[in-house]
Amino acid sequence: MIEHRGTLISEDLFEKRFVCDLSACKGACCEQGDSGAPITSEEAAGIEKHYEAIKPHMTARGKKAVEKQGYSVVDMDGELVTPLVAEYQECAFAKKDNQGIWKCGIEQAYRNGEAPVHKPLSCHLYPIRVTRTKYHDALNYDTWDVCKPACSCGAKLDVPVFRFLKDPLIRAYGKEWYDELEIIYQEWISQPTPVRGGAKRAHR
Repeated sequence: MIEHRGTLISEDLFEKRFVCDLSACKGACCEQGDSGAPITSEEAAGIEKHYEAIKPHMTARGKKAVEKQGYSVVDMDGELVTPLVAEYQECAFAKKDNQGIWKCGIEQAYRNGEAPVHKPLSCHLYPIRVTRTKYHDALNYDTWDVCKPACSCGAKLDVPVFRFLKDPLIRAYGKEWYDELEIIYQEWISQPTPVRGGAKRAHR
């Protein structure tokens, strides 16, 4: 793990390659999984405040799920997450586009200038998962079979995980933090491989 301004960063974020390939995965991360996306109470409040702008970008099933469950729910692990339309089915805020790709209605409203709220940071940062401790945010790389096309695409384009996620990392920690991370990466790649691999890793 690499310590940087209150964060602990897995070397996987430097080593692994990743670029979303929506034409291949069809946005499966919005559809598959045991529960919704991790969300903060502040994010849920923002969605509620701007829900009327988000609704047109949702399915009828999604709107019904929100009306019944609310803008966030507590999952089996006690974590606050977005609601699903039904157990083990898509996120309530997801909707397929004309190409059959699942897209986030919250993010669509943001991109259209209809609402000032982004999709949950946990979605924006994926495949990085953040574990918050008393002293640090631990940033680890999460693996999921549905993201195999992204791993292949990232390898082909030679894009490290952290660089693909530049915008959400800046959203989470600021531009100065990210710019310094780029410097750390340049120093890291200049080291011999055995030295790089010697850092202690956190459990995922």
